[in-house]
Amino acid sequence: MPVVPMKDLLDRALAERYGVPAFNVVNDLTVEAVLAAAAEERSPVVLQTSVKTVRAYGRRQLFDVVATMARDVDVPVTLHLDHCPDRAVISDCLAGGWNSVLFDAHELDVAENLRQTTEVVAEAHARGAHVEGEIEGIQGVEDGIGSDDAPVVQTLEVAVDFIQRTGVDCFAPAIGNAHGQYTAAPVLDHQRVSDLVAATGVPMALHGGTGLSAEQFQDLIARGCAKVNISTALKQVFLQSSLEFLREAETRGKWDPPSFFAHQRTAVKDMAAEHMRTFGSSGRAW
Repeated sequence: MPVVPMKDLLDRALAERYGVPAFNVVNDLTVEAVLAAAAEERSPVVLQTSVKTVRAYGRRQLFDVVATMARDVDVPVTLHLDHCPDRAVISDCLAGGWNSVLFDAHELDVAENLRQTTEVVAEAHARGAHVEGEIEGIQGVEDGIGSDDAPVVQTLEVAVDFIQRTGVDCFAPAIGNAHGQYTAAPVLDHQRVSDLVAATGVPMALHGGTGLSAEQFQDLIARGCAKVNISTALKQVFLQSSLEFLREAETRGKWDPPSFFAHQRTAVKDMAAEHMRTFGSSGRAW
């Protein structure tokens, strides 16, 4: 199936109260492994690319990898640019085939964020693409973007006004969640998700998913978190499985790259499938 609009995935997920997993892929192996899990689980899926990954691969080459692999998978797939503060990169990716972007302008004041996000929404919608917005930073640094400082949380009225006036298709609220590993069990403002969805009807995006319990995921999804980001878990399982294999290869004195790649793929695929089952997206493909 070709890459499909983000709004198609999230509107269905919000209506039926399941979460579409959004994995931050880092190379062609992780793209293929996540897609293989989605095909087996019959789950819609979002493939997210960081600005760092876009620059490392090159926009055209990265899109070609995703588009080629997605054509061989019969589940809905969306290609999303994650946490991008750079308008030039957003425009380049939209021109290059990405059908969703997160314009990360949380460091701007709300008025300027609103003004620029409205422009990004107009640009994206003109290309048939969609936009995730945010006005509060999610604590933690991911792929060189972000801050370890606790974000300033805006009032519900300010957040609702931002969503309605910009026309964003998805919104990422700060609810006590954080990128990276949690050092202690997070205290989450679940009610804020319910209030935002009730006021706007717009699906929410849950960032900082790695480390939350299945119960936390499922409660937030039931409240309207239709997109659930998973980045740290993918990176961890990819690198930890690599370390495990290489240590054994060194002990045995056997160096076999195809077996190495298969080991990495299995680890990433199993991780992705587990999240799909937890989020309730398994069996939701159309």
